[in-house]
Amino acid sequence: MKYQPTIGLEIHCILRTQTKMFCDCPNEPEEKEPNRNTCPVCLGHPGTLPTINRKAVESVIRVGLALQGKINPICKFDRKNYFYPDLPKGYQISQYDQPLVLGGELNGIRLRRIHLEEDAARLLHEISGQTKKGEASFVDFNRASVPLMELVTEPDLRSAEETVEFARELQRILRYLKVSDADMEKGHLRIEANVSLNMGPKVELKNINSFKAVGSAIAYELKRQEEVLEGGGTVAHETRGWDEVNQKSVSQRSKEEAQDYRYFPEPDLPPFETEIFSPEELRGALPELPAMKRTRFAKEFGLSPDQVALLVDDLELSEYFEECLSELATRDESASSTVEKSSTVLLFNYLTSDLAGLLAEGGITIRKSKVKPEHLAHLVDLIVDGKIMSRQAKDILKKVFETGTDPEDVMKDEGLETVSDNSELEKAIKEVIYENPKAVEDLRAGKEASMQFLIGKCMGKLRGRGNPATIKEVISKIIK
Repeated sequence: MKYQPTIGLEIHCILRTQTKMFCDCPNEPEEKEPNRNTCPVCLGHPGTLPTINRKAVESVIRVGLALQGKINPICKFDRKNYFYPDLPKGYQISQYDQPLVLGGELNGIRLRRIHLEEDAARLLHEISGQTKKGEASFVDFNRASVPLMELVTEPDLRSAEETVEFARELQRILRYLKVSDADMEKGHLRIEANVSLNMGPKVELKNINSFKAVGSAIAYELKRQEEVLEGGGTVAHETRGWDEVNQKSVSQRSKEEAQDYRYFPEPDLPPFETEIFSPEELRGALPELPAMKRTRFAKEFGLSPDQVALLVDDLELSEYFEECLSELATRDESASSTVEKSSTVLLFNYLTSDLAGLLAEGGITIRKSKVKPEHLAHLVDLIVDGKIMSRQAKDILKKVFETGTDPEDVMKDEGLETVSDNSELEKAIKEVIYENPKAVEDLRAGKEASMQFLIGKCMGKLRGRGNPATIKEVISKIIK
């Protein structure tokens, strides 16, 4: 390959805490009312003093431990000086030479550091119904001083696809640790990529707000740089923004270096020892992470890689699935602690297809659904025991979703139990045979498609409560 891509990432993540990083204002960056969650500290008024948010520090330490990083024994905060309208102090409290975490690894990609800082405010360049873009700019300080974690990788990534998968796995880990919602569309997770070819001048890509955009921006920039080099030009060391509408990067400014920010120790916050946050206790309390869960799910439940990936990608979904399996195991008449693979797959299908469809239609999460794990387990158990068929199961699930009623109660109240009375079954079959003499004649002539036609007619007459295999067997006996 003539050109070797080199990609490093700077990933910012808003942490999930009750208050901001250095004051007691609520940490609600999505607050709709402008400048509601503000105080003299986060607005940078003279004479105010910051205090450190303990939970934010613990959250970053937990991320560092989960990613095999080294927790720095002594840390400090620094002032990163630059002027921008969304920075009320004229500087940002961040960490420079003594961050919380050094090193680490994820997906084979080395990490350089993970540090803690405060977020900037938010600029609004137009307000619907009041101003148009270019007429004025406004500053909303609700997000100012919200706790922000920054993770910096080494330039080990080699493609847009590898970068997207790295970022997705990091998002999963942050959600499993419950330190952040890590929602890119809401700005909780913001990715900046430093892209170069053959270790040449780096171009920093900003304004990337989705995983799709991450892949598109990096792929575009790699191609753009290759075309510049092929044309005999030189790639500029600069910051470029991603234009989602036109699917291209655009030059914004020359790239800043560390010396441009004139870092110096934050005089209002003394250095501190991380031992006071009990890192080993935090390590012992780490949850099962996505990679470990994927391995366990594949081994314990016999699911395919794609099925495992779908479950593990969503923490709530994977937890719900395991709770359903636990309920299903208690219903198993064999009293076994495990569930048959066929039942596991059936449960997976109803969870990720039928129930997922109802959740999407209703616009709610699985934990807010009236379908509790015991309900879905009971539904699957009714199917396995032959008390209901697929068609009834779908109708019952919809009713449970609407009311929260136990599936068996719905089955009895709605009269949806599979017909087991031979006399009722034979009566319906004989009526279908009498009403469809041509299909019966074709079946006797060896046309198997006629059997499916007759079974379908019988299922309709029985309102889906018949067992197709049993119906086929009875039809075969009657028309001999």
